[in-house]
Amino acid sequence: MKATAKAHPIQGLVKYHGMRDEELRLPYHDSISVCTAPSHSKTTAEFDPSLSEDVYVIDGEEVDGRGAERIEAVVDHVRELAGFDHRVRFESVNDFPTNIGFGSSSSGFAAAAVALCTAADLGMTRPEMSTVARRGSSSAARAVTGAFSHLRTGLDDEDCRSERIETDLEDDLRIIAAEIPAFKHTEEAHKEAADSHMFEARMAHIHGQIAEMRHALREGNFDDAFELAEHDSLSLAATTMTGPAGWVYWKPETLEVFETVRELRDDGIPVYFSTDTGASVYVNTTAAYVEEVENAIETLGIDTRRWGVGGPAQVLDESEALF
Repeated sequence: MKATAKAHPIQGLVKYHGMRDEELRLPYHDSISVCTAPSHSKTTAEFDPSLSEDVYVIDGEEVDGRGAERIEAVVDHVRELAGFDHRVRFESVNDFPTNIGFGSSSSGFAAAAVALCTAADLGMTRPEMSTVARRGSSSAARAVTGAFSHLRTGLDDEDCRSERIETDLEDDLRIIAAEIPAFKHTEEAHKEAADSHMFEARMAHIHGQIAEMRHALREGNFDDAFELAEHDSLSLAATTMTGPAGWVYWKPETLEVFETVRELRDDGIPVYFSTDTGASVYVNTTAAYVEEVENAIETLGIDTRRWGVGGPAQVLDESEALF
C-alpha cells in the first residue's frame, strides 16, 4: 500500500479566483492552465495499519497547522473511497522555489493525490484523480491531467474535474520563469475574491475568455493564447487588489519584467507576461526567441529558469520512493 508519483506545477492562463465551496474547493468558474517542466513535486505515500497517527513531511519538514489540514482533506477522501481507516506516512519534495508564485501547491497536491490513489489501489483515471487533488488545491486538478488542461466548474465531482486540451503549442512554448521572492497569501485571496467590487466584472467576461482560449489552443495560435493570458493576469490582479485586504503581490522587479516584455514585443518578438497570485513572472515565448528573451530578463538582475510544457502526473518506479 505504497506508491510514489511526480507532477509538474501549473501556470494559470485563464485563472480561477474565489471558491463557492471552501471544503470541496469548488471554484466559481472554469480555468485553463499549462504545466511547466522539468519543475516538479515528488511524493511518496504509504498506508500502514501499524501507524498510530498520520505523518506529513514536505521538503524535510513535518507539516502542521493549515498545511496539514489541507493534506488531511485529500487523505481522508482517499480513505473514504477505499473503505479503510489506515494511517498514512506521506513525504514530498519540490525541485523549484515554493510559495513565490510558481504553483507549488498544484504539483504538490497532484503528486499527492496520484500517489495516495495508487497506494489505495483505487484504479482511477486521471480526470477522476483530478477531483481528489482538487480537495487540496483547485489548480492541482489541472496538474493531474497535465500539459494544457481545463478545469470545469460544478457542484460535484462529476462536473468539477479536469480534462486535457490537445494543442500544437505544446512543442513550441518556452517559459522563462523570473524568480522574484515574496511571500504570498493565495488561499486568503481566494476566500475574499467575491468581496471585491471587480469580481462581478471578472465573472461577466471569464466565460468568453475560456471559449477564446480553448479556440486559440486548438488552432495553435500562440499570440492569441498568450495575449489572453497576459490580460487575464491583469484582471486577476485587479480583483485581488480590490478585495478587503487589498493584497498587492507585485514588486518593482515584477513591473520591470512587464516593461521589458512589452519592449521586446514592440521589437517584433512574440513574448507575453503572466502572473498568478505572486510577484514572480512567467515570460512566455517560442523556441526561436527563448535565448534573446532570457538574456533580456537576466539583464535586469533577476534569476531565471527555462521551462517547457510538462505532461500529466505520473506514477514512478518503487526505486524512486522517498522512503
